Amino acid sequence: MAISMDMIESERVEGNTPTLRLFALLEVIAEKDSYFSLQSLSEELGIPKPTLHRMLQQLESARLIIRDGDGRQYSTGRRLHQMAEKLLLNNTIHGSRRAVLRHLVEEIGESCNITACSGNEVLYLDRVETVAPLRFYLHPGSRVPLHCSASGKLFLAQMSPSQCRRLLEAAPLEQYTPNTLTRYDALEQEIEQVRRQGYAMDNEEFLPGLICIAVLVPGENGKSNMGIAAQSPIMRITREKALEFLPVLRRAADSLAEIEKANAAA
Repeated sequence: MAISMDMIESERVEGNTPTLRLFALLEVIAEKDSYFSLQSLSEELGIPKPTLHRMLQQLESARLIIRDGDGRQYSTGRRLHQMAEKLLLNNTIHGSRRAVLRHLVEEIGESCNITACSGNEVLYLDRVETVAPLRFYLHPGSRVPLHCSASGKLFLAQMSPSQCRRLLEAAPLEQYTPNTLTRYDALEQEIEQVRRQGYAMDNEEFLPGLICIAVLVPGENGKSNMGIAAQSPIMRITREKALEFLPVLRRAADSLAEIEKANAAA
């Protein structure tokens, strides 16, 4: 989506409010995967800098965007991130997603979860536990680091190398187990492999004794902020056995994509 001065003027004619014009600008900002400046945004949208500057000031005062670096660059703010998380967690199609998740757990016999990327963490949107006696309990709303989770690697693999490095360098790559990748070069190699193969694994990298495999839920524009994953203790499955879950996981991911598509069209 793109907005322009013409759109702003037409919205004024149609009776829309300045708030809606700010919202249109916020939609453009939310799609950006890197910092942006007043100059670059003005050139992109064809909006005069004084007008755009006033709009950005309003968004900044509402903590929906923040300034970074030397104060000339902007990025999305924590308040906007929190709003997005709440929408994902409380979405009205939660019941439909959960039905897909329950069916997946019944098929493979292991705990499964739906995830989203939130800053430098993976957010659990929903999770259904296996009935098997040995399991790792993680509830919806739980957060795990990007760099040592299967879903996290998938989200990182969609980013440009510069965005990925910037996000990862915001905090040290903490070591949770002996298998955690804590060197940027090693993690970047892993992410490149994930890009090629279309799935990711967590081989006891976050919790000792836990293996996880994940795929992305297809998105309409080729990118996605939703993953689906299966987790199991290594006492029950091996890496090779986890790979056998891929066809079922991908069918579940396609079902979730259809739910999202139907919801967007409603």
